[in-house]
Amino acid sequence: MNELLIFDLDNTLLAGDSDRNWGIFLSEQQIVDSSYLDESERFYNNYYEGSLDIDGFLSFCLRPLVANDMSVLLGLRDQFIEEKIKPIVTKVGKDLIDKAHSQGKEVIIATATNDFVTRPIADIFDVSVLIATEFEIKNNSFTGNVLGAPCFRDGKLDKVSRWINENNFDLSQASFYTDSFNDLPLLEKVKNPIIVDGDDKLREIGRSNNWECISFR
Repeated sequence: MNELLIFDLDNTLLAGDSDRNWGIFLSEQQIVDSSYLDESERFYNNYYEGSLDIDGFLSFCLRPLVANDMSVLLGLRDQFIEEKIKPIVTKVGKDLIDKAHSQGKEVIIATATNDFVTRPIADIFDVSVLIATEFEIKNNSFTGNVLGAPCFRDGKLDKVSRWINENNFDLSQASFYTDSFNDLPLLEKVKNPIIVDGDDKLREIGRSNNWECISFR
């Protein structure tokens, strides 16, 4: 069985947060107003405090997607990837994934951020398996609905576990790289929990558990 490496995306493989940068970009393009950016910052802070209302946050993220045509959104996303994402791709993270691929290891990205924003980012890392929060699309438009559970906390563990079971991997033999204490449910199930540029809460937990702490920055 191939070795499995699981990577978080925001503030792990990226030296920044894709959702947050998407909001900033939409504001710069005048797709949303400044109040959207203020609300985005509140959600971002709640995430780091551990008090994020994930359902409220996803409804918030869906608003500009529902309000705009897919052709407009795809053009915006292409520009966003070039201007906001490529500059924050960590070289160390990219090199680690490239090396894993060359050694025949399986690599997946698991992120709470929605699949519309993150699919082209996973492509930058040449990772085909993206496990993310999924937004429903019908008739080439966003419906405003979330498909299944958000890929967040226990939801991330559940989504990853389902993929692992369907693809005959063993979670207890996997490695997981992440920056966030919100990923504890998954960290506690893998063989090699690896903290990458971790937040204060996760670094403290990591020290008490003797988990490996590294930096991609």
